Parts: sequence; C-alpha cells; structure tokens
Amino acid sequence: MSKKIKTIGILTSGGDSPGMNCAVRSVVRTAISEGIKVYGIQRGYKGLIKNEMQEMTASSVGNIIQRGGTILYTSRCPEFKEKHVREKAAQILEDRGIDALIIIGGDGSFKGAIALNEEFNIPVIGIPGTIDNDISGTDYTIGFDTAVETAIDAVDKIRDTAQANDRTFLIEVMGARSSSIAVKVGICTGAENVLLTSDKVDYKKIAADIRRGLRRGKNSSIIIVAEGEKPGRSYDIGAVLEDMHDISSRICVLGHIQRGGSPTSNDRFYATAMGQQAVLALTNNQFQHAAVVKAGKVQIVPLSDCSSKSDHALIDFIGMAESLSI
Repeated sequence: MSKKIKTIGILTSGGDSPGMNCAVRSVVRTAISEGIKVYGIQRGYKGLIKNEMQEMTASSVGNIIQRGGTILYTSRCPEFKEKHVREKAAQILEDRGIDALIIIGGDGSFKGAIALNEEFNIPVIGIPGTIDNDISGTDYTIGFDTAVETAIDAVDKIRDTAQANDRTFLIEVMGARSSSIAVKVGICTGAENVLLTSDKVDYKKIAADIRRGLRRGKNSSIIIVAEGEKPGRSYDIGAVLEDMHDISSRICVLGHIQRGGSPTSNDRFYATAMGQQAVLALTNNQFQHAAVVKAGKVQIVPLSDCSSKSDHALIDFIGMAESLSI
C-alpha cells in the first residue's frame, strides 16, 4: 500500500504515563516540518468516536516537555472492541481528511489500531507508553523510568523512618502483571525481598530472611511488593506475616503517585525519539508499525510485535535484590 500522508491524527490511550507529552510534542513538530497537518484527538479512542479533536500547531505543544500526564487527556474505551464502533471512528477520520493515526498507549490500544488498519485500510503507528514496561516487542516504554525514580525516592525516605523505628516495611509498587517496576526498585533500593505477582509468597523464607538480618545487627527491612491485579495485596501479606510468623510490619501503597510527575531525562529522550520516528515511518509508507526501543536504539517494527503484554524487560534480573541482601 502506498499513500501520500497529508494529515495525521494523534491520541493517547489507556493509562497516562510521564513522557507522553514529549512524544506528542515530537510528533506534532516533526509532522509540521514534513509539511503534514496534525489533529490532536482528545481522550483517546473515546474522543475519536465523539469527534473531539482540533488542529495542532508548533505553539500547541510549547512548554509541555517537562509536564507529566498528557495534554490530549486519555481514557479507556472498551467499546472500541466492537467493529461498528471502529467503523464509526474510520468514518470520522475520513470526514476530517485524516490519512493516518499515531497512537501512544499500550497493547490494548495497539490491538484497536491494528483492527482499524486491517478493516478500513487506515495507516497506523504505535508508540508504547505505559509505566509498567510490559509491552512485547520493545525493551522500554514511555513512563517506566519516571515511575521507577518516583518509587525509589519514596522507598529511600521510608527506609529512614524504618531504621529510626526498628521496623519492617512492605512497600507496594504498581505492576499488575509486570515485574519491571518491582525488580528495578528492589535492586536500586537494596530491598531485602521482592515479591512478584507471578510467584507464590514464601512466608517462611521472608521471615527467615528478616530474622537473619536481625541476628547480624540489622534493625529494619524493606520488602518491595508488586501490587497484583488490584492494589492492597501488601495488607494480606502483612497480616499473614504477623499471624503466622510473628513479624510485625508497616504497609505503604505508593499507588498513582508513580504515574505523575515531571518525566526523567530517559523518558523525555526516548519519547521524543520515538515520536519523530513514528512520523518518519508514515512518510516511508510503513503503515502498521511501532516505534520501539531495542538495545538502546529506536527502531521501527511491525505493530503486531507489540500487541501483547510481556514481562520480558527485566526478567534476567529477578533474584538479584535478594541475593545481595544477605
């Protein structure tokens, strides 16, 4: 398929992540420099089917590179799984004269983009954006680095009070089905244990590790817990440790603080690079692809490579935190 791209739409979909604004800025300014018009679609696919969009200029994306969230807003749109809803979206794009769509989001958002392309011949490019770093086909997703830095800062502060009060803390980080945040935060904060959602909790081992530390003079412990399917998993773990093993602990669920904040340099850099490559892919007639990071380099790969969840990113480092916390 060969098609001259004159106008593109851009949207952010699913959960927000720091760095999305950097990608939006890069897409808009790269497109304008290539002589392409850009429409910003509000609130993801939900805004697309409601025809909520406006043309963007270079000034539209001024002074946003340092801001968290997304100036386009975002939402989840389960109804986009229905073909008649996608047909409505395709008609709106045609009516607006929009030739292609750039989607910043996760695997679910990419599935919708693939369907638009296959059913209605709409060129689509994906940019992976999620703090969980759990998309197949890429080593890195926008927002992950900022979420990790936010969590590390919080854990460092909590360790101060843990040591001052002779306490064990269970600190819960985001990652419903992904180990990436928990693993990296655990390693970077010297946590005694990292509890992943994919593993059965070994309470006997956790209790033994804590008591081993006490015997050699440690007065506090930090345990990083991946949240699982819903927040609050740490409370159940803490209750079992106290009832079955006489280990008292304090619970801290970091929650959505990990989604916010000014993006780190890594998130700004890769989001900007991926945004630029997304536009250039369209100008090169690559119409169902994604801009990803592999081995530290931004590459263009088939969008189907990125249409599923994957816990591959830091899988090789699982166990490092515990092996160093003897």
